Amino acid sequence: MAFNADMSSGRAAAADLKARLTVNRGEIFPRLIAMQKAINARSFAVFRVTGSGLPRKRMLQCECESWAANGAIGSSSEAFVSCYGDLLLSHIDDLLLPLMWNAKDNAVCCMSSEFGAFITRLPPGTLPFAGVAFPVRLGAVGNGYVIFALNGSEDIDSDVMIDMHNRSCKLMMDILSLSERKVAPSEALSDREIACLQLAGDGRISEEIADNLGLSVHTVNAYLGSATIKLDSVNRIQAIAKAIRLGYIN
Repeated sequence: MAFNADMSSGRAAAADLKARLTVNRGEIFPRLIAMQKAINARSFAVFRVTGSGLPRKRMLQCECESWAANGAIGSSSEAFVSCYGDLLLSHIDDLLLPLMWNAKDNAVCCMSSEFGAFITRLPPGTLPFAGVAFPVRLGAVGNGYVIFALNGSEDIDSDVMIDMHNRSCKLMMDILSLSERKVAPSEALSDREIACLQLAGDGRISEEIADNLGLSVHTVNAYLGSATIKLDSVNRIQAIAKAIRLGYIN
C-alpha cells in the first residue's frame, strides 16, 4: 500500500512538473490582469534583469507590458527605465522589499500604512503616475520586477502586498521558464568572440573583421562559429541578435 501511495505521489508530482513546464505565454497576461485588478492598478509591466555577470552593463528588459495600450498614462516602459532603472538594478542586489513611488510633484501617491516598515520608497521622478514594484530574485534562474502603475492615490493593505509579492514570484518563474535558455557561465563568450560579433553586428564581413583585428579570415569564422554555438543560435544573424539582448554587444 505504501509503495502504491508513493507511486501515486510520484505521478502527481510529475504531472505538476509537466503542467508547469508547459505553461504558455497566453496564460501570463490573464494572470497579470487579475493582479492588476486586485491592486486597483491601471496597467502593468514585467522586467527581466539581463546582462548579469556579463561584460556589458546590466539592464532591465521588458518582457510584457500594458502601458503602451493605455494612452492616458502618457508614458512607456522606456520612460520608466529612464527614470528608475538604475535604482531598481541597485535595489535587487541588496533587498527584496517592494518599492513604491509617487507621481511627479507628488500629485498621485502610493503607500501602505500597515506595511510601511517593509517598503522602500523611491524619490518622486518625472512620471505622471504612482506605482509599486515587486522585486523577484531567483538566483541563477534570473531576476526581475513585476510593476504596477496605479489609477490614483492608494493605501495598499498589508495582506494585499504580501499576496501580490508571492504571485509576482510565481509569475516571474513561469515567464523565465518561457524565455530563451540562459547562457551558462562555462559558455560565456571570450573577448575575441565578442569583438568579432560586435563587428559583424556593425555590418562587417569576415574579411573586414579579419583586417580590423589582425586575424585570418579562417580564425574570424571560427570565433563567430563558436559564439553562435555558445549562444544556442542557428546562424550568425540570430547569434548577433541574442548577443545584443544578453548585453554582450551594442
